[in-house]
Amino acid sequence: MSGTSYRTIARDGQATIEVKRSRFLCTLVRVDGEGDARAVIEQIRKEHWDARHHCSAFVLGPDGALQRSSDDGEPAGTAGAPMLDVLCGHEVCDVVAVVTRWFGGVLLGAGGLVRAYGDAVREGLGTVGTLRRSLLAEHDLVVTHAEAGRLDNELRTRGVRVLDASYGAEVTLRLGVPAEDRDGLAPLVSELTGGAGRLQRAGTRWIDEG
Repeated sequence: MSGTSYRTIARDGQATIEVKRSRFLCTLVRVDGEGDARAVIEQIRKEHWDARHHCSAFVLGPDGALQRSSDDGEPAGTAGAPMLDVLCGHEVCDVVAVVTRWFGGVLLGAGGLVRAYGDAVREGLGTVGTLRRSLLAEHDLVVTHAEAGRLDNELRTRGVRVLDASYGAEVTLRLGVPAEDRDGLAPLVSELTGGAGRLQRAGTRWIDEG
């Protein structure tokens, strides 16, 4: 994790493991905030109302600053904490994990529970995969119609994303570069346009890189 990139899950998904007749269903969902994470937990609780436990952990923010976990009735430290440890160990953020347990009649003991809940999340992460998200700095470049096509091609060749183009009296190209590279865009545009291109900052956004 850094200020301009982090990892998250590639898609929402589920995975199941069985340990001594107890079934553990791990649900992983990408979320934007704590409210969304808690809503997922409640949704799973309602959907699988017949299960004994719905333990959870979530890591939020590009820097993973917000972390929460719940044992939901399991002995303290045997469910939510190991689940959170697995999420942090895989360095994924903006994700909530819920492990739903149907008791199979055999007590697992504290160590067995720690392993089972951790293994359920590991199995889930292996199923959904991960991807990297990067912070993209966006800029608008205003150019003439005659120059737009050439600049589009040359900018792409130099690794600049051309995200959109709007046409009026002039052409406005929406450009995107990694946030850490933003200072290099203005000199490049000046070089390619002979100083004629008008560049304006247009904000930032996170994008999935795969």
